[in-house]
Amino acid sequence: MYAPAILAAWCSLLLAPVLGAVTWSATPFNPAAVPLAVRSPYLSAWLPQGSGTALNGAWPTFWTGSILGWAGYVKVDGATYNWLGVPAVGGTTTTKATQKSLQFTSTQSIFVLTAGPIDLTVTFLSPVEPADLVNQSLPLSYYTVSAASNDGKSHNVQLYTDISAEWVTGDNSLTANWTTTTGDVLTHQVQLASQTEFGEVGDHIQQGSAYHSTLNTAGATFQTGEDVVVRAQFINNGKLANTQDTAFRAVSDRWPVFAFAHDLGAVRDPTAPVVFSVGHVRDPAVQYIVANNGRQSRSLFFWTRFSTVASAISTFLNDYANALARAKAFDAKVNADANKISADYASIVDLSIRQGFGAIETTVGRNGDGFNTSDVLTFMKEISSDGNVNTVDVIFPSWPLFLYTEPKIGKQLLLPLFEYQATGQYPNKWSVHDMGASYPKAIGHNDGKDEPMPVEGDGNMLIMTLSYTQKTNDHSIIDTYFDLLDQWTQFLITDSLIPANQISTDDFAGSLANQTNLAIKGIVGIKAMAEIAALVGDSARAQNYSTIAASYVSQWQQFATAADGSHLTLSYGDNDSWGLAYNLLADKLLGTNIFPASVFTTQTNWYSSHANAFGVPLDTRHTYTKSDWEIWTAGLVTSTAVRDVLISSVRKYAADGKSSQPLGDWYETTDGSVEGFRARPVVGGHLALLALETQPSATNSNGETQA
Repeated sequence: MYAPAILAAWCSLLLAPVLGAVTWSATPFNPAAVPLAVRSPYLSAWLPQGSGTALNGAWPTFWTGSILGWAGYVKVDGATYNWLGVPAVGGTTTTKATQKSLQFTSTQSIFVLTAGPIDLTVTFLSPVEPADLVNQSLPLSYYTVSAASNDGKSHNVQLYTDISAEWVTGDNSLTANWTTTTGDVLTHQVQLASQTEFGEVGDHIQQGSAYHSTLNTAGATFQTGEDVVVRAQFINNGKLANTQDTAFRAVSDRWPVFAFAHDLGAVRDPTAPVVFSVGHVRDPAVQYIVANNGRQSRSLFFWTRFSTVASAISTFLNDYANALARAKAFDAKVNADANKISADYASIVDLSIRQGFGAIETTVGRNGDGFNTSDVLTFMKEISSDGNVNTVDVIFPSWPLFLYTEPKIGKQLLLPLFEYQATGQYPNKWSVHDMGASYPKAIGHNDGKDEPMPVEGDGNMLIMTLSYTQKTNDHSIIDTYFDLLDQWTQFLITDSLIPANQISTDDFAGSLANQTNLAIKGIVGIKAMAEIAALVGDSARAQNYSTIAASYVSQWQQFATAADGSHLTLSYGDNDSWGLAYNLLADKLLGTNIFPASVFTTQTNWYSSHANAFGVPLDTRHTYTKSDWEIWTAGLVTSTAVRDVLISSVRKYAADGKSSQPLGDWYETTDGSVEGFRARPVVGGHLALLALETQPSATNSNGETQA
């Protein structure tokens, strides 16, 4: 029934070994880039791992690929080993530590390196705590180092690490200044001397400060200054000078670095981890449009608990043991849930979560001199494609991440869109495409000239709103914004059965009239509004919209099915065309069940015999695909075998070593090469199967509602 011979051949391709230069064990696999400190659009540090680059084989980079200076050394019995970055200090003798292993989870990246008779365990922990908005909104990330003898003998060990001023700008010719504070916590703070509020250069914010901190334990020393000078001080002496360079200068002028050293003394058994934090903090964080074209400056939510950055850092560092325990519990739950589907699926989910959360920031408004904790809005940067704010068709593919982990963050992402359009400033009758052309300026589109995606946007907003309401039983959105939702439904009634020539979320593929998959979204959107109307007690409207949606499905089947009945077309009447009908997943997620089971079966049969080595193409116009839509499609097919091949295709691509950028969602199905995009939050769509399994309204594989 599902072309078993083709599936078998396909699976053999997926299981073929991926060749590369990896010389260490990797669990679950070696990704193109390893997340190191990924908490926000501006705290986003990665190891460009490619086909086999160790932690000390390249400089860490910002998500764009620009270098973030971050170096590490360890002295063992007087011999110096490099464990992080690729620093070079003339006139000194150092050796590269040897990487033994890499493991990543949903929240951690853990490296083990051998430095002579000592093994170092280096853990990068970017907490994911969406149920605690203070913790989740803290733009701080941990890294820790523990040392242990590997020969049973005791060895004298000193540890060093630094960051550069590259963390604060996209233009290294600009002047930075810095300070170091001492006390229970040692903190280096560095920032641009001249800042631009809400301004970016090369996607780096030109506002705020980077922070590098550690606890001031016995044997801790610090120093700021020229990179080679500070590093030579440690290499030659095993400690730093507790001095500060006050010759403020350009980032690239004698490369100022901000360093710490810890003397661990004699080491045999594993040491307690030495805890460091890196962060990037700014205030205000987001500019937001309000009524009458007004502007509001919003702060990150963590300020509701902390009055200073110093107090936040101190609490953060001292909470490491608890934070690690919470992270391990989160990792274990995610892994257990995802492994119920498959090990390949669990590995994709693990790689996706930090990336998804790393694109958002949760903010709070002010109320007089204080914060209004009932005014909480979350903002998402459309990383690497347009840089827009709260792009509807980027939130939508990301939606499963929030539906699974914490639906209230999904609500907070939708609220700016609802609030803005409820002011009447947006002139179009369909949903706005985004909240602003350039993050972090959420200043709307009062001219109505945002990228037009009428059916896409309206359908997305209705589907996301209903799924949130079903998951939480919180009716606040549908009660407050019912008229807007109804307005968008009226547009869908007009334009979704036979969509006009327009773009969808896959805008890079070009515009097209009569898109089968886009019509699916519009029809599900109409049915979603019927369900919303029923929830607010408007039974007449609910019945009317249900009738319209059912009528549209019958007509759509005639328009969208190829003449021989073997598949859905990409666009009506083009019998040789086809594509991923991923929007059918929304019908399952919402439990609306408006499309007949035969449609899902037909598409499953088709996909089983139309795959390339790295998956099913997005549509017949090209051979590329999108990883998020591959996984969405895996959630709608009726065969476990086809589902697993779709999942394994994405896993194979993610591990193929052909890129060194943070996971890109747009790639070539013939050879697994990246087409474009990197670090985008749409990888949250990789959690579609988890969202489906945990949504109370969803239809399960037997066609039954799970609630």
